[in-house]
Amino acid sequence: LSLLISACTEHTFTRGVEEMAVAETQLYSKVLNKVKNRSTCALLESLLSMGFPAHTAQKALAATGHKTAEEASKWLHSHCNDPSLDDPIPQEYALYLCPTGPLHDKLQEFWKESKNQCSRNKAHEIFPHITLCDFFTCEDRKVEFLHEALKKVGDRFLNVFPPAISLSLHSSVSYLGFFINDAHANVIKEFAVAFATEASILADCRVKPCTKQLHLTLAHKFYPHHQKTLEQLAKSINPGQSCLWTAALYSRDMRFVNYQILQALFQYKPQNIDELMLNTGDLIYVDRSQQSDVSDGWVIGTSHRTGCRGFLPENYTEKANESDTWVKHREYTFTPASGLLPKNENEPRRKLNGEVHNPIMTKNVTQTLAFQLSQTVALRRSLLVMRHGERVDHVFGKSWIQQCLTADGKYHRADLNFPASLPKRRDGIKHFEYDPPLSCCGVFQSRLVGEALLEKQETVSHVYCSSALRCIQTAQHVLEGLKLEQKIKIRVEPGLFEWTKWEANKIIPSFMALTELTETTYNIDPSYRCTFPLSSLVPSESYEEYVSRCSAVIKQIVSDCTSNGIILIVGHGSSLDSFTRPVLGLPARDSNDFASLVRKIPSLGMCFCEELKEENRWQMINPPVKTLTHGSNAAFNWRNGILDS
Repeated sequence: LSLLISACTEHTFTRGVEEMAVAETQLYSKVLNKVKNRSTCALLESLLSMGFPAHTAQKALAATGHKTAEEASKWLHSHCNDPSLDDPIPQEYALYLCPTGPLHDKLQEFWKESKNQCSRNKAHEIFPHITLCDFFTCEDRKVEFLHEALKKVGDRFLNVFPPAISLSLHSSVSYLGFFINDAHANVIKEFAVAFATEASILADCRVKPCTKQLHLTLAHKFYPHHQKTLEQLAKSINPGQSCLWTAALYSRDMRFVNYQILQALFQYKPQNIDELMLNTGDLIYVDRSQQSDVSDGWVIGTSHRTGCRGFLPENYTEKANESDTWVKHREYTFTPASGLLPKNENEPRRKLNGEVHNPIMTKNVTQTLAFQLSQTVALRRSLLVMRHGERVDHVFGKSWIQQCLTADGKYHRADLNFPASLPKRRDGIKHFEYDPPLSCCGVFQSRLVGEALLEKQETVSHVYCSSALRCIQTAQHVLEGLKLEQKIKIRVEPGLFEWTKWEANKIIPSFMALTELTETTYNIDPSYRCTFPLSSLVPSESYEEYVSRCSAVIKQIVSDCTSNGIILIVGHGSSLDSFTRPVLGLPARDSNDFASLVRKIPSLGMCFCEELKEENRWQMINPPVKTLTHGSNAAFNWRNGILDS
């Protein structure tokens, strides 16, 4: 009996062991197949085979959204000089619910119009979205588990997710947006909680789902007087428009949260070792609290493309959005055929009803018709405000007159960039010190802009300019480029002069008389009666006085020029802000912000406003011609260096 019991026990144990072994083998096989099928592991293996260390390869995959080995490899090569490449700093991740289709297109139209009419607000920093999970950290080697969690939870909620989300408009003094219907919000919150739970288990990270009132922000932290305009724009959005909702997982670099984002408009090659290389389109992280010791016109920042840090010219950049530096990892679209799709801008992203659709290539019929209509629309009244061309004292310094005077007091051209001659003025050549002319490059710049306007077949109807000689010369040469120097007279308006507080000698410069200008062959309009007499300009005026003067002058000019076409205003760097904001209905900037902005405006910098007569307002749009960019050209003496041994 004991032998029988022993045999039975041994048989049972053996069978149990065999069953466990089979189960373990099946589980191992299942896990192995799962790992083999996981593209990110293949991506990592590909990077490792190229010789990249595992930790930097995983960092590159996390920074590029786990898309392709080529993208990750390119990121690693770009970041070869990144001092933080080996630092174990993870990315931050967030889960958003984003609209696509007609509703998304309408929201983007609102984004554009609200920025044009009411300037930027906090909502413009990010695309339209509903926050599901706030930003959280995840180790680079575990990011693939977040992708798995999104796919898993998406499949689970696919059949219960609301096919259409009910949105209701809500407005307050500093917020405008859509609130989500409670019944729909509850399902969406359950989805967010389920993702947070799954991600916490799989990726071992702490994820906090959004449990407060779900909302889609339209505008935030705007000027109170813009509330009615924003509400009116929001009412044009039909929240019931067809829409596919997509849960999208984004990442950002946690080191640069709350930094300002700048985008390079032009290429910049460093002149010194501490300067940053810029390619057109580069995104730069800038901490405004660290700029106090930086030279005017420069900022210190970190390149998103390379991770390198250095100085860069701020006038080579423009403000970008916070989300421009984010990376989309995966998305789950709630349709019967939805699935986990990697974001690839150049590839078709969805297959609906058996047809491949690329959202970027899809055109809204209304938008297409609107574009065609805009090509045939009647000429509008518009306002082009530009800064004067390069002034001679900005090239050769305040002592430029001493450099080009002979012993007997006659003018001598000491450099090819000095004017070939100076206009005759009765009060003597010394007054050019505070009313300097254009350099030869400044003349060329002005004429080039005029030629560009002519090429674009732009219609200039009126020309106004400041009393400063450099502005009058700029206006004259722009008209020459337009071939209108004999047809349009220049109206000299003292009220267009810059903020007198910035005048170095603390007095109003002695400008050339209109008769002197006419004798110099400038096509001046002698019949024009200025809005703000020269005698009314006061030295060292307050910022409030300057703003009031600018507002009164530009409103009078716009009121007087009723015919369609371009009203050209040639003024100073400050003019681009001071004479456009009153027309757009915007309040004056803070004086410190104003001074900081003006320093960035280059020669012939311009702003362009267009009247929307049917809406009784103006909007700022792109200028009709491209910007003019060129490098510096230092003085050269062949005796220094060429003959040195």
